[in-house]
Amino acid sequence: MIKIGLLSDTHSYFPEEVYKYFSEVDEIWHAGDIGNIDVLNKLKAFKPTRAVWGNIDGQDIKKFYPLDMTIELEGLRIWMTHIGGYPGKYAPRIKKLLEKTKPGLFISGHSHILKVIPDKKLNLLHLNPGAAGKEGFHQIRTLMRFNIDEGKVKDLEVIELGPKHIQKTL
Repeated sequence: MIKIGLLSDTHSYFPEEVYKYFSEVDEIWHAGDIGNIDVLNKLKAFKPTRAVWGNIDGQDIKKFYPLDMTIELEGLRIWMTHIGGYPGKYAPRIKKLLEKTKPGLFISGHSHILKVIPDKKLNLLHLNPGAAGKEGFHQIRTLMRFNIDEGKVKDLEVIELGPKHIQKTL
């Protein structure tokens, strides 16, 4: 069994809460729109980290991280990319690749909308961890934690970090 901490769309903001919520994970995965290489450096200093780059990421990130990540862990084929869509509304490039690679878990970011959607047609689970950063239209910053064991995602948790902007009262 392997424990995963998943986040996306930090947009150069490092969510300090990862130290608390990802303290027990084996790996951290970032589904793109990192924004600043320092975010990844902090994650890597804390836990082994895998990442894909997103549409706002510059060459400092793109030269070290791929557009798509395909791996197999604990008997589960996983594919992660930043812009992917979701079941019934996959991006055209993604749909063809999903049919070809046949992952059991497909992870994307980009939308800033947290999603957990089984795709019965392609026999996969789609995860989008929402956005952990403070840029974008989302209101609540989110992370995910889950285990991969015997080819399945287990014990999936959604973690709400609170509002992206703290309201000041007078």
